[in-house]
Amino acid sequence: MNKTARPAVRPYIGGNWKMNLRLASAVELAETIHADLSGDAGGPQLDPRIDVAVFPPSPYLMSVGRAMGHGPPSLGAQDLSPHDDGAYTGQVSAGMLDDLNARWVLVGHSERRHGLEEPPETLRAKLVRALESDLETVFCVGETLEERESGDAESTIVGQVRSGLEGLAAPTPERIVVAYEPVWAIGTGRTAHPDDAEEAHRWIRRTLGELYDREFAAATRVVYGGSVTASNAAELFRRPEIDGGLVGGASLKADSFAAICRAAEARLGQTSA
Repeated sequence: MNKTARPAVRPYIGGNWKMNLRLASAVELAETIHADLSGDAGGPQLDPRIDVAVFPPSPYLMSVGRAMGHGPPSLGAQDLSPHDDGAYTGQVSAGMLDDLNARWVLVGHSERRHGLEEPPETLRAKLVRALESDLETVFCVGETLEERESGDAESTIVGQVRSGLEGLAAPTPERIVVAYEPVWAIGTGRTAHPDDAEEAHRWIRRTLGELYDREFAAATRVVYGGSVTASNAAELFRRPEIDGGLVGGASLKADSFAAICRAAEARLGQTSA
């Protein structure tokens, strides 16, 4: 795909808090991030053309949402059930997330895809449920170190994209983000070289074009999710194919998360005083 033909898209930054924090510290973090991004802390407001969401643990969704008010950032959930309601102990439905004013949801994060061994058909069912429920969705794909070293990275990533989306009506591009997560880089401090990350993003975008069309592929945001930090975000976001990041550990510190958001702002040609 010709990189220069892509339209301008809204950069996307997601902060996945995973199974971290306690209620008081989660609320404090949410309040600080909101103050930093809204300008209430005395600095400049983050450019509103950037989409920012945080994904706290499910028990804290209501409290974190209240702490952030109307945002930024938006509120997201780390998972959802493929079912509407019923005898599904421990699961959380899309309707429950809507009650909590969660706007975003993660589907297919590597810690569920690989760590909990959720099969492709389950992830697809979750993706369908999220999209049908008008939740904006971050669909995660990525290869393990073994798959990369054996030369299977491309086939793995393409297969994951196809298993989730093939045969589905094209969602509105603004409502879905595809996150490339090299599993070997998550939580390890290792980061894919920007050239390798951008190449994986091209595989994803090419596959979106094959499933739908070039316009959909160009307009859909593909973000990087392998140990994004305040120190490497700017270099990653300068790459034309990388439309933002899904941030793990660095999202647990308000200053580092804000710095990553400002790096996305710089992608738009803005300055952060």
